[in-house]
Amino acid sequence: MKTNRILFALAMIAWVGSSCSQPSQDVVDASASNIEQAAGQSAVQDDESQKNIVQTAIGSPQHTTLVAALKAAAYVDALSNAGPFTVFAPTDEAFAKLPAGTVEDLTKPENKLKLQNILEYHVYVGVIRESMVQGPMKLNQVNGKNVSITKESDKLKVNGANVLATIQTSNGIVYVIDTVLLPE
Repeated sequence: MKTNRILFALAMIAWVGSSCSQPSQDVVDASASNIEQAAGQSAVQDDESQKNIVQTAIGSPQHTTLVAALKAAAYVDALSNAGPFTVFAPTDEAFAKLPAGTVEDLTKPENKLKLQNILEYHVYVGVIRESMVQGPMKLNQVNGKNVSITKESDKLKVNGANVLATIQTSNGIVYVIDTVLLPE
């Protein structure tokens, strides 16, 4: 299979080289357009479809700190992809509960890996709907650590944090939570 791809690529190079000496302006314009689109999934403009996780967070006045953290960690494109994901999204008030200066420190470039680890602890690959939680469940998060999700008196909790709202998105589900989850 790999040999076929190499042969195909060589054939295309030979064909392009023999059939045209200079690229047309259309080819140059198309190449420039492709470069602009290389920004990633988050750059796709679509005002018709259901919003994805990142678009939902950006549109929420309660998640400005989370959006800033996603940008600092370079995770905007990752969470804009098809998924599906289950995201536990702390509110701005949840971030405010952290010791003073914690968020500012985490968003510094030198702490990017630490921030990524914390954000990955808030993401599960797959969709866990509230109806699926019948007893305590352990979910293996993107960072490799587990969270515990429980249902107590019809109230959903993750690692003891209260789920305040549930939002369905085009690429998964978001559980708005009142506490930042910190990996142990």
